[in-house]
Amino acid sequence: MKTILNIIWLVLCGLWLFLGYMLAGLLLCITIIGIPFGIAAFRIGVYALWPFGYTAVERRDAGAGSLIGNVLWVVLAGWWLALGHIITGIALFVTIIGIPFAIANFKLIPLSLMPLGKEIVPTDQPFATR
Repeated sequence: MKTILNIIWLVLCGLWLFLGYMLAGLLLCITIIGIPFGIAAFRIGVYALWPFGYTAVERRDAGAGSLIGNVLWVVLAGWWLALGHIITGIALFVTIIGIPFAIANFKLIPLSLMPLGKEIVPTDQPFATR
């Protein structure tokens, strides 16, 4: 079932959300300071491409650096990536088949706003940490 949902997701919105995250990652990697943010964008982009079967969990070892990084992230890229999720979610809500995908899109908004200090893990092991 996860595979079917992921394929429908990919066709409806996953590909263009993935491309948005990849563009953000490339732009952020232009400077040395932006590389950690670019890596976070790449990581979330892969999650936005194929989200069903995975979940985002808080990292226990995340400290104050991730909080400061998240503030910078919101200013640099997070707000317009979240806006992309909002627009896509609203567009998906228009159709009946798109409602579950719109809800999934809205669940990605907190991760798109504050990705640092979070880890993406399979749903069958939501408490796994590195």
